[in-house]
Amino acid sequence: MDYFKIDFHLLIENIAFIVASTAFLGIVGWSWREVKPYSLPEPLPAWFKLWFATVQVIGGVLPFVALGLWGIWWGYTSVVIILIPYLVLLGLQILAEIITLRQLRSVVWVMVPYLYVPYRVVQLYEGLNHLAPLPELYWVRVLLWANVVVWIGNYLLDLAQLPRLWRWSGDRDSLHNS
Repeated sequence: MDYFKIDFHLLIENIAFIVASTAFLGIVGWSWREVKPYSLPEPLPAWFKLWFATVQVIGGVLPFVALGLWGIWWGYTSVVIILIPYLVLLGLQILAEIITLRQLRSVVWVMVPYLYVPYRVVQLYEGLNHLAPLPELYWVRVLLWANVVVWIGNYLLDLAQLPRLWRWSGDRDSLHNS
């Protein structure tokens, strides 16, 4: 089995995304370097821990397990070609979030998921198209679709949390009377 077969189209696409997103975050971070340090609004919402655990399990642990079982153990190279770039970019997003929030304390942290999550959905959709329609890969397809749903939900949740993250406050009635 050729575990390291490379699909050059996907490789170039992922490298281009990494370069473009890193450059964007660097340029934006540099341009906003004079803004006061950013910190997460406290306290976190009550539902956050449950949602975060769900995203970690469905978006991280299960793809890693699928990579190990179907990709490496059972030798389906298409699973390797799909899940390694997915997991690498997930890791890079986590790294970007850690650096921007904890090290740099930059407002750029808020922007990180808006770059990575839509691309992740594209990766998953391309993976579904790339995956051979074999019955033994049924659960991998289910996992990819579950991740599409989870990441779209995560993106929408991120959008819904923007006012909180930017600490926009106000009485809703006063907003309508303006």
